[in-house]
Amino acid sequence: MSEYDLVIIGAGPAGLTAGLYAARARMNVLLIEKAVPGGQVLITDWIENYPGFPEGISGFDLAEKIKEQALGLGLEIETAEVKGLDLSGKTKEVILKEKRIKTKSLIIASGASPKRLGVGEDKFMGKGVSFCATCDGPFFKEKVLVAVGGGDTAIQESLFLTRFAKKVYIVHRRDELRAAKILQERAFANDKIEFIWDSVVTGMDGFFSVEKVTVKNVKTGDESKVDANGCFIWIGILPNTEFIKGDVNTDEGGFILVDTKMQTNVPGVFAIGDVRDTPLRQIATAVGDAAIAAVSAEHYVENL
Repeated sequence: MSEYDLVIIGAGPAGLTAGLYAARARMNVLLIEKAVPGGQVLITDWIENYPGFPEGISGFDLAEKIKEQALGLGLEIETAEVKGLDLSGKTKEVILKEKRIKTKSLIIASGASPKRLGVGEDKFMGKGVSFCATCDGPFFKEKVLVAVGGGDTAIQESLFLTRFAKKVYIVHRRDELRAAKILQERAFANDKIEFIWDSVVTGMDGFFSVEKVTVKNVKTGDESKVDANGCFIWIGILPNTEFIKGDVNTDEGGFILVDTKMQTNVPGVFAIGDVRDTPLRQIATAVGDAAIAAVSAEHYVENL
């Protein structure tokens, strides 16, 4: 059974940065990723708000740069899916399909996934479909957009989109919003926002990118097509924590609770990036979490 100072689960920007810091500190560290290193940033077409790249950079290129820097410092990356954890002793165990890995400390950086509509939007990812106004809003200057959702995130992000878009249609399945009253007031007062009530999005059309969004009224069953250049979806987000099974404390949404050192309720176990309870899910905040957690893990191991 292999044994490490630190194992990191998830190779998005948070996991890769944690690996970079740990490898540079000469910890015996392993990063485990079930897919391709880079995480969700790989499907981000263009990033303009990450420091150091004034002209912007593609999500793929940024992930590659972080990965190559980490590998250059000696980070070991293994492709495998984590099936479970054993955190009962001072030495933790990460359970894979064919083996168990022992580690003195653990960083969970498995990220989160936006809830999908399931109407074929995946083929338009990075081509009009987005889950992040802060990331992609500036690419839609003077464009027409459809936003889906009625909670705080949907309304707040839609208001942000009006800084760039010519028009934002908000599609909501009910006839009233769930968002905070102050956000509702701002949305109703914004002449760039128009609501499509009692409706759901049932399809998207376009050649290279989104050109039309199909909307269905849930009361009448009538369908119509909205000419739009993009569709932003805010119907919720799910943490990628299937393998945790109650091993660490989470909030009601399943996001992992941590302290200021990124440590969970289990000593030596840390959580960073989108998988934790955080007020902002951006690459910049993820790498900040990672730096804190890696140094915290280093100190934890030193004090064992």
